[in-house]
Amino acid sequence: MSTSRFIVDPSWRRPARGKTVFAGSPIKLFSLSAEGKAIVEAIEHGQLLPDGHEPLTSRLLDAGAIHPLVMPGDECTFNALDVTVVIPALVRNENDSRLLQQLVESCSFVAAVIVVDDCSPVLLPPLPSARVIRADLAGGPGAARNIGLQLVATPLVAFIDLDVSITPETVNEMLAYFNAQRVGLVAPRVCSKPGADIIAQYETARSPLDLGTVEARVRSGTRVSYVPSAMWLCRTSALREIHGFDASLNVGEDVDAVWRLDKAGWQCRYQPNASCTHEPRKSLQNLVSQRISYGTSAATLAKKHRGALSPVRVSGFSAVIWTLIAAGFPGISALVGFGTVVALARKLRNTPDAPREALRLAGLGNLHAGRSIASAITRVWWPLAVLLALVSRRARVVLLASAVIPSMYEWWKNRPSIDPLRYTALRALDDGAYGVGVWKGVLREKSADALIPDLTSWPKSAR
Repeated sequence: MSTSRFIVDPSWRRPARGKTVFAGSPIKLFSLSAEGKAIVEAIEHGQLLPDGHEPLTSRLLDAGAIHPLVMPGDECTFNALDVTVVIPALVRNENDSRLLQQLVESCSFVAAVIVVDDCSPVLLPPLPSARVIRADLAGGPGAARNIGLQLVATPLVAFIDLDVSITPETVNEMLAYFNAQRVGLVAPRVCSKPGADIIAQYETARSPLDLGTVEARVRSGTRVSYVPSAMWLCRTSALREIHGFDASLNVGEDVDAVWRLDKAGWQCRYQPNASCTHEPRKSLQNLVSQRISYGTSAATLAKKHRGALSPVRVSGFSAVIWTLIAAGFPGISALVGFGTVVALARKLRNTPDAPREALRLAGLGNLHAGRSIASAITRVWWPLAVLLALVSRRARVVLLASAVIPSMYEWWKNRPSIDPLRYTALRALDDGAYGVGVWKGVLREKSADALIPDLTSWPKSAR
């Protein structure tokens, strides 16, 4: 790594300031040498690191336990003139034309802009500052980006959808992360543009493109498992190494590309300190159609990337605990929970205050598992849950709790501008529409991989 400054992830915990660290996504256990402890303490205090830190910091970065710290004024290997913008454009109406013109004009600070017309049904507006290429066939956004990628002559390429608005700061904030040679992709936070109607207000609070305020290493099975290609800044050579996007995918091609970059050894980063905005859906029908479309990609991706797209990833113990609670056996569930704490304390016996740490980890892990299972019930498993609810009062209670409790917590935590009742209703419709898409994809692919949970053990050791 060329950087010597890092910040710790919010998951970071070092009990008694000793030689044990719990951090990352998923949580891993790091046992430190005396030299490693000194490096970790320098990271915690925001200090420059000593020579020879790379083996440890590389492992911590790879686990998502730390993140590179970029400061204003830091030298960058690249600048905006090393960037070509590629815009896949399917222009359907006058509003799309206006958005495309605005986006091209806002990209005047980069080396070049390439617009790939994906067989739009209307003529594109005049774009004198861009190179416009019309595709022979309507191949979808992935195929359009590939056409543009072939024409890029700069070391970096930015893929930007036409309904996204950016500023020079969006790109400039991201450039310094490419000082690290193995960083292949950096994605900003994509916020929904504020609006007065209820759909815009809901998407401001819960857009599927907005991945939040916490930076992350992007990898399947982690807190940030993908980044939407509404706005990406990529190393051109990295995208060409994996042969660009899978043009056979009309939806989910960005998820697939991120995972293939990761498997090829490239680091993919989510850096919300850089941000841009996208247009919200214009109607409830548009929102539902979009979410169904997103869901249809799940079965294809699960088939292509085995084990990477499980609807829920929790420990086997947590799954048993919540199954017992749902079945009406809270006492037995508590005994299993106590057993997990004892087993984890034995695993952590060399950690300071092992029983307390085991209780904390097991408790947080089980709570997280409960939220994940509730999400899977309302997003992916809801057709099965509804069938069970028709014949079982207990199943009705579980389904209602899964829909209402996480939504109320989310509303209380984020305090969106819409009331909790309408927020809960829209969230249920949002999740349900995605589930419809998942089941459509499952039936089309004749594969149930996207429905099967992944039962793991934690925390893993990263010695």
